[in-house]
Amino acid sequence: MEVRRRAKAWPECRRKAVCRELSPGRDGTAEYMLEDRGQFWIDLRLGFRALWVQPVVITTGLTLAVTLGIFHAWCANVIHENLLWFSNLKEVEREISFRTECGLYYSYYKQMLKAPSIQQGLIELVSDNLTESRRTINLLQRMNIYQEVFLSVLYRVLPIQEYLEPVYFYIYTVFALQAVYVIALFITSWLLSGSWLAGALTGVWYILNRVDTTRVEFTVSLRENWSLPFFALQVAAITCYLRPQLKPIHQRVVLWLIFLSTFCFCLMWQFNQFILFVQALVIFALDGLDLITHKQVTSLYLVQVFSLLCVWILQFCNSMILCSLALSFIVAALFVKHFQKGLKSGGLVVRLGKLLLHSLLVVALTFCMNYLAKKVLWLQSDEHIFKFIKAKFGLGATRDFDASLYLCEEAFGLLPLDTFERLAGTLLLYPYVSALGVHSASAPSWSSEEVTIRLRPDVAYNLLHTICFGLLALSTMRMKYLWTGHMCAFAAYGVCGREVWELCLKVLRLIRYTVPIVILAFLYYKFWPKLTEEISELREFYDPDTVELMTWISAKTPKSAVFAGSMQLLAGIKLCTGRVLTNHPHYEDKALRERTRQVYQIYARQSPEEVHRILRAAGADYVVLEDSICYERRHRRGCRLRDLLDLANGHIMDGEGDNDPDLVIAPDPRFCEVIKTDSAVYTALFTRVFKNKTFHVYRLKKCSHWRNGG
Repeated sequence: MEVRRRAKAWPECRRKAVCRELSPGRDGTAEYMLEDRGQFWIDLRLGFRALWVQPVVITTGLTLAVTLGIFHAWCANVIHENLLWFSNLKEVEREISFRTECGLYYSYYKQMLKAPSIQQGLIELVSDNLTESRRTINLLQRMNIYQEVFLSVLYRVLPIQEYLEPVYFYIYTVFALQAVYVIALFITSWLLSGSWLAGALTGVWYILNRVDTTRVEFTVSLRENWSLPFFALQVAAITCYLRPQLKPIHQRVVLWLIFLSTFCFCLMWQFNQFILFVQALVIFALDGLDLITHKQVTSLYLVQVFSLLCVWILQFCNSMILCSLALSFIVAALFVKHFQKGLKSGGLVVRLGKLLLHSLLVVALTFCMNYLAKKVLWLQSDEHIFKFIKAKFGLGATRDFDASLYLCEEAFGLLPLDTFERLAGTLLLYPYVSALGVHSASAPSWSSEEVTIRLRPDVAYNLLHTICFGLLALSTMRMKYLWTGHMCAFAAYGVCGREVWELCLKVLRLIRYTVPIVILAFLYYKFWPKLTEEISELREFYDPDTVELMTWISAKTPKSAVFAGSMQLLAGIKLCTGRVLTNHPHYEDKALRERTRQVYQIYARQSPEEVHRILRAAGADYVVLEDSICYERRHRRGCRLRDLLDLANGHIMDGEGDNDPDLVIAPDPRFCEVIKTDSAVYTALFTRVFKNKTFHVYRLKKCSHWRNGG
């Protein structure tokens, strides 16, 4: 502690303290800076203590972060094993367990491993003619499968073939990324709060709310399970970058971390452009509120742009990236910002007016650039997403088959209310809402006689981040996995953050560290028995009908045979048998969506001649009909696949209920039902070659026989 005091003479000062003369006084005295000798030694001891305390704290926190991450990865692996009894399954059963699009992505990992060489495998992916019949496509351009390519190369290079099967190398990598996810969330809450107790609480909450934070145990190879850990790393790096008083050298290092994590995130998920667009909006808002500097805004925008462009190059100039809303918005924001000077000058009303004008200019320029880019590049691959968004928010009813297919899926509906009941049951919801309310009320500043609070840039970023992605999750349930993980980190910051407690208490140190410990103790007492029970619960994979179908296809059909059917089943056929497909679940291509709608006429009211013509045009040799789709009961009326097809075809739907007045009665019966009667008009075009309780396989005859005979 330093104090100033008047002393009559230097000896008097010297006897009492370590001091130096500051200025002479008119009365012959001088003003000296006095530093108490006892306080000097106290400060010296505190300095030495900091030299060993801080490394111990950091080491302890990092060790705990890694421990929680590994524990979560272990839990995911154990649950996956117990759910399927994975280690005891035959190879075909293991492959069937990769449901829907998961099987499609895993098939390319398998394909790369079976290739004679890495080079030959890459050539086959770049010029693929097995995924879509009668078409040669570049899979590295169309799909985000670089992770499968990288893993296959790594598996071939590393000396682990004798110790680890390819499938385990694959799923262990995905589960290891889940450990990275937890560690990134741990670091984010630690950076925000300054306490690794917040990180511990984040990790525990993430694990206990696993139903709402991840679905990796059931959908191992989904793109989000690969990409979200890198997105969490990016958020942690941005949080670090926006911390006050970060040194320039540290800023440069962190910017590289942001770039690498953003690049990996974008490379691994086709929805990256929409996520980055929301993130760009958050940065734009922080800039408008004057919470981050011009340099920080420009640096973050440029990192996003360079990440997208690097992915664009690796994906062989994929036009969807150049036409993304994220890229258009960032370019527009930087352009307008460069020419609109003095945005943050003037009074409150003037600044608000400038900000409104600035925002309108950026939005207008964004949509103009995006529209022109799509016109120039003839891009129509993502139009189904905008049709879905338009219909979802009530901007017009639609009978569009692709948009309706999304609207009728539960994952694309509103977030169920029972989600909040589960989050409240683990005590996550209450501190989250409290932290959200306190910081929203204090933005951009809040003051009282006792304390003055202004949102730190890193806190403000995470606040807007959780609000934006929370709204996205509320509107679309599938997007909740972007929100709930970060929700754990922000709620933990609300419990352990210094700013939150300063609003309520002057003496906060004891309670600040006591509350998270009490919550952790409660969660351990209440949920540890349930978690151990879930981990120890044993189940078994059982799908004999699908196994029988895959076995028959592998044994009884030519390797060059082309199969038509539902997207989900065909992905499994591609993985298990290697046969050629007419369509598949990766829905980001207009031509493929149109072919899928055509192939699905097997479940509509169509004549056998029309169905035969459609399937032959797609190159199909066999068609697989599924009773679970033909007689579907899972969805309500109007959302069953057969209903979507009837509406798209202008036909009246099955069952009791209202129909639009412009719909007409179909002239033909439902194909998937009547073909099973083996009437002459159907047997003339289709021959049943396989049947079990679930599937019916028909071979298409190459000769066309029409209803009038011949």
